[in-house]
Amino acid sequence: MARVLFLCSRNRLRSPTAERVFADWPGVETDSAGLADDAEVPLSADQLEGCDLVCVMERAHLRRLKQRFAAHLRGMRVVCLDIPDDYAYMDPALVALLERKVAPLLRGLTGR
Repeated sequence: MARVLFLCSRNRLRSPTAERVFADWPGVETDSAGLADDAEVPLSADQLEGCDLVCVMERAHLRRLKQRFAAHLRGMRVVCLDIPDDYAYMDPALVALLERKVAPLLRGLTGR
């Protein structure tokens, strides 16, 4: 089972949407968190443990992730999706964008 973690700032819109959209993808276990101090689910080192892929929404998230958790990222694939904070939770446009950007990554992980 491939483990995929989705990250945004506050874990309220983009990353929970991604977690839900891909939750039923065969061979994939999803999780999400936020990098801000006031995130609904703040990222912990435990969440990074055993991840096969980490998807951040913006380059600022990538920088923050590397600053705080560099030691936990060794050998881990981290991808920036370049998805701005312009969408509501489960916004159809966000879902379509996530499917376009993330599905190929998941196919690469699972071979499906």
